[in-house]
Amino acid sequence: MKIGFIGLGIMGRPMALNLLKGGHALTVWTRRPESALPLTEAGAQVAASPADLAARVELVISMVADAPDVRQIMLGDQGVAQGAASGLVAVDMSTIAPAAARRLGLELAARGVDFLDAPVSGGEAGAVAGTLSIMVGGSEAGFARALPALLYLGRNVVHVGESGAGQVAKAANQVVTGMGVLAVAEAFNFARCAGVDPARVREALLGGFAYSKILENHGQRMLDRDFQPGFKAWMHQKDMNIVMETAFSLGLALPGAAATAQMFNAMSGSGLGEEDSVAVIKLLEQLSGS
Repeated sequence: MKIGFIGLGIMGRPMALNLLKGGHALTVWTRRPESALPLTEAGAQVAASPADLAARVELVISMVADAPDVRQIMLGDQGVAQGAASGLVAVDMSTIAPAAARRLGLELAARGVDFLDAPVSGGEAGAVAGTLSIMVGGSEAGFARALPALLYLGRNVVHVGESGAGQVAKAANQVVTGMGVLAVAEAFNFARCAGVDPARVREALLGGFAYSKILENHGQRMLDRDFQPGFKAWMHQKDMNIVMETAFSLGLALPGAAATAQMFNAMSGSGLGEEDSVAVIKLLEQLSGS
């Protein structure tokens, strides 16, 4: 399949490499030419613009920072829509607000482009291993056409529903993971302040109902003081803001998510935004006076 990929950052670069390893003909576009070097060395072509890229391929995948970036590459000057032949499938794997995804879907449909919102979970490690969880919103026909490529990127690929449904699922994912990271950090800080080794507490909790992947993986990173970003705190802050804005539009009470969002806000405000979200334990330690 001829695939175009836009956005070659921490997540996008290994995802694009996995498509090349799968034998797909890949064309890439990025704002920073140096980001494309690992791809061109592996056999990818480079497009002059998103429109140029769209004119060469059957499927476009994007992985960028936020909704304004997605809108620019899809509908802006020299955007995907300007180069797309009717029937092109565009899959955005960024995390944006569900309402923004729905608007993009409608506007791109009017230009003959079948748009899927397909955010992911699994972080950099999942992007490298090709084991991401991919949550897809959009048409059944578009999903069927994109699925062979998506299976090179993720182990769990689910068509959740209509346009925007993928982003709703991702927002729910961020509620669970955000609260989970904060819960583990609070438990460890509680144990330490009470004079008990958090590593031993973690070992005990892993054998009971408190077990989770977050306790297993992120908990170990907290113990190792490994705060190198696989998923930066400012990104989790952005995602939790999407959750809270969506909840506000629906008139929903999400008290746990609201508290978690405030903690990620505080991380960014205290200079921890560029560290991994597991560094929330450092903020809790500061609040505890230690």
